[in-house]
Amino acid sequence: MLAIKKMLNNHRGVLIFLAGMVFLRSAIADWYSVPSGSMYPTVMIGDRIIADRIAYDLKVPFTDIVIAHIADPRRGDIVTFSSPDDGTRLVKRLIGLPGDTVEMRDDVLYLNGVQASYVTATGAVATRITPDYQGSQVVLDERILGSQRNIMLMPERAGALRSFGPMQVPTGHYLMLGDSRDNSHDSRYLGFIKRAAITGRVGRVAFSLDAERHFIPRFERFGASLMQSGAS
Repeated sequence: MLAIKKMLNNHRGVLIFLAGMVFLRSAIADWYSVPSGSMYPTVMIGDRIIADRIAYDLKVPFTDIVIAHIADPRRGDIVTFSSPDDGTRLVKRLIGLPGDTVEMRDDVLYLNGVQASYVTATGAVATRITPDYQGSQVVLDERILGSQRNIMLMPERAGALRSFGPMQVPTGHYLMLGDSRDNSHDSRYLGFIKRAAITGRVGRVAFSLDAERHFIPRFERFGASLMQSGAS
């Protein structure tokens, strides 16, 4: 016991720091490494993203018990949530609010009867293609109900669910889609996501490493904002 107490005293600063980091991640802000391409071109494989855990609710640390309601998720937010399948933490874009009617026809999105408009993306975002897919990848600018984001289509990818609905989002639930529309396991397969399952809002990249190039830092993505343009 004396040896344990001595060790604790000698490393008190480190232990306090580690406890503080655990508390920070459980209650205030968390960060995740992105292992898949489901949010291309917005979030890239190798990005380390930051999720604001108090964007919507203040919860008891290490639990999902809500202490205070802060705000409701907004259409277009990038959010983290627990998968209803296995509890895995997922990152997707919130497309449908409670009461919204959502439909997709051949990768064209409709919200409450309004059809999204699409133009080919230009600039650096147009070069962000998924490294582990060899087929054609098209980066588009999607605009709908006053908001804008970039999405990716893979026209040659077999088995993609490119049409669904129309369906109305029930009370207390949300509809999520990946920005890589033909390469995302989202509400098309998981169903609507309960409000209680949403754990945070993703707004920024902390840093990014390019695994295809020996983990060279992508300095242009350090601190990059992921917030969409406009509001809806």
